[in-house]
Amino acid sequence: MTKDRLHLYDTTLRDGQQTQGVQFSTPEKVQIARALDALGVDHIEGGWPGANPTDSDFFAAPPETKATLTAFGMTRRVGRSAENDDVLAAVLNAGTPAVCLVGKTHDFHVTTALGVTLDENREAIASSIRHLAAKGREPLFDAEHFFDGYRANPGYALSCLQAALDAGARWVVLCDTNGGTLPAEVGRVTAEVIAAGIPGERLGIHCHDDTGNAVANSLAAVEAGARQIQGTLNGLGERCGNANLTTLIPTLLLKEPYASRFQTGVTREALQSLLKTSRMLDDILNRVPLRSAPYVGASAFAHKAGLHASAILKDPTTYEHIDPALVGNERVIPMSNQAGLSNLRARLAAAGIEADPKDPRLGRIIETIKAREDQGYAYDGAQASFELVARHELGLCPEFFEVKRYRVTVERRKNKYDRMISLSEAVVVVKIGERKNMSVSDSMDEDGHDRGPVNALAKALAKDLGPYQACIDDMKLVDFKVRITNGGTEAVTRVIIDSEDGQGRRWSTVGVSANIVDASFEALLDAIQWKLIRDIGTPA
Repeated sequence: MTKDRLHLYDTTLRDGQQTQGVQFSTPEKVQIARALDALGVDHIEGGWPGANPTDSDFFAAPPETKATLTAFGMTRRVGRSAENDDVLAAVLNAGTPAVCLVGKTHDFHVTTALGVTLDENREAIASSIRHLAAKGREPLFDAEHFFDGYRANPGYALSCLQAALDAGARWVVLCDTNGGTLPAEVGRVTAEVIAAGIPGERLGIHCHDDTGNAVANSLAAVEAGARQIQGTLNGLGERCGNANLTTLIPTLLLKEPYASRFQTGVTREALQSLLKTSRMLDDILNRVPLRSAPYVGASAFAHKAGLHASAILKDPTTYEHIDPALVGNERVIPMSNQAGLSNLRARLAAAGIEADPKDPRLGRIIETIKAREDQGYAYDGAQASFELVARHELGLCPEFFEVKRYRVTVERRKNKYDRMISLSEAVVVVKIGERKNMSVSDSMDEDGHDRGPVNALAKALAKDLGPYQACIDDMKLVDFKVRITNGGTEAVTRVIIDSEDGQGRRWSTVGVSANIVDASFEALLDAIQWKLIRDIGTPA
């Protein structure tokens, strides 16, 4: 059976950049565009030329892509011709093969926001699209507020779509701009638009996630006949975000009825890079990846309950809807005070540790985990620290170095501009074999800002580990979480650190103490120990 072609349109670099707190540099936009192209999307919307220097610089030297690079703008202003509108000219001057123009289709917005007549607005849409087509560009029309407009005045909303189509638009896109429409209505309206004469193979859908339904709305439109989906990586976008392509793409490729009915430009092989692409975007934004994100989250295939882990060992499909490797993810069997022998054996096997089910030390590991969680540790979110606990009990934890002592000082003093600043300094002494190394570091970054005592301690600890230094040079701390587990004067601090290395591995470690610096240092030590075991195995 011939599959229908679904076209994926990414607007991470334009609509995604409207996320509060997000601002891409030009090199970052180029990096993201190349990753999207490698993934296999059909259109990459690079931004709005002339709207800001970053977007203009991006279009001045765009990356070469197989995907169709697209510039975004708006239809001509009423009172000017398409040939003499400078805003429209700036979009055309970007030189992209495709141009997407947004225009009003809700009569309320036309008369209230624009202050023009309905006929004037419709003619502005048609003449703008006609101008793009005459210049040899692929025209797209984003019908802003379409679902609200269709609800209020379906005849006018449809007439705007038809005007764009008649003028030469390759795609007309139904936009749920306010994000308040629900899947049943999106499906019904999309079907009615097609029945009114707008071909499905020229119809797109653009959803926002203000009710948490952007993905479901997009799928409803596809089922009704739309053949282009617009969205963003990791669901970036204004307010609550856009339809998340990181969720939509694997759903379309792996789930029925979509997998057997449709094909996209994304291959099964490219799909395996989905997690890496998602993490790349989070790294650029300096954001912690959402653990519960579908498909690509760190917890997407985590099985904490002993009953679940026991079944997973027999057949992963008992509690997994897909093989995590299909999207580049992996299965996680956390250890916690709810764990049983099944969790433990599965977790040890995942770490490459073979253990006899009858080994009495397995029971001691479980008891140790439960006792330490009573003290404030949390191993379901710190799998690397759990592995080290298990290795200690099994006699499989090599000692690469020994920390003899460490000291951290925090000082407030005036700088050369007579301003009070903080400066943290750390001294760490480690013993490697028969040799002692002392390292000293401060917490000042290259911009002259103090990054705190834990930063100074981490830099000192990783400064000179002798024969193991090269192994940890590609290691970086990507997240630092602090939790007070007991209140009052008996407060206990739990620190969880997420680390990452140049091989793309990410692992979490935990430390607990009444002293936040001690707790942080414990987690840092575990992070380095886990990395050395993974890369070296046995001490030099």
